[in-house]
Amino acid sequence: MRVPRDQIARAFSGAHGYEAHAPIQREVARALATRIAALDLPCDLRGLEIGCGTGFLTRELQAAHVTGDWLVTDLSPDMLARCRAALGERSGHRFAPLDGETGTPEGGPFDLLCSSLALQWFTDAPAALARMAGWLAPGGHLVVTTLGPATFAEWRAAHEALGLTPGTPAFLPPEAYTQLPGADVTVTHHVQRSADARAFLRSVKAIGAGTAHAAHTPLTPTQLREVMAQFDINGSTATYEVVTIHLTRPSIRTR
Repeated sequence: MRVPRDQIARAFSGAHGYEAHAPIQREVARALATRIAALDLPCDLRGLEIGCGTGFLTRELQAAHVTGDWLVTDLSPDMLARCRAALGERSGHRFAPLDGETGTPEGGPFDLLCSSLALQWFTDAPAALARMAGWLAPGGHLVVTTLGPATFAEWRAAHEALGLTPGTPAFLPPEAYTQLPGADVTVTHHVQRSADARAFLRSVKAIGAGTAHAAHTPLTPTQLREVMAQFDINGSTATYEVVTIHLTRPSIRTR
């Protein structure tokens, strides 16, 4: 079961402590920017970012000198405003609210389409990627990261040890993306260590990712305390399984 889009937008709009609680998101954005900077990109790049959040990837790309004519978008106008404020009034960046799954951006086609940890909130991420690939110019690249099913495995294990069902969304496996034509799919794992379960839950809420899937039945206070205790016994760590998908549109060949 997926999380409703309006709930996602509200959660991220209210995530005012995002940057202070998102070390993994920053780490993933930096790695993605490094990968993008190594691509053969045109000097007059036309770029599109989906789901910018507070601007981790936007700033990392700027630092990596991946510059050009950028359209930076997000589902949440509040997040978009924070990204714009963090980046500053720099030339080459335009900002617009956009639902990357159902909307259509202006200014295409694009030489580069990128997104860091936003795709996992889409209803049908593979279909969305196939649609986005159509926004690429010949020779263009689509490079995105999303979350895989091993994300928060420790939190789920704490529930299962007590015979309970967690509300963690069911993230798609990497194999769901390998079916896309020409897809290059890689997987990495990042571990976040928290002081305890309370700190973990506080960080998840602060980054707007605390919304359970629609069919989840909330735990009672007693059950939640038991799950938190089990999570702490197992080390108070949480794994993020990060799936990177790279699609390329073939260049036009001339005879």
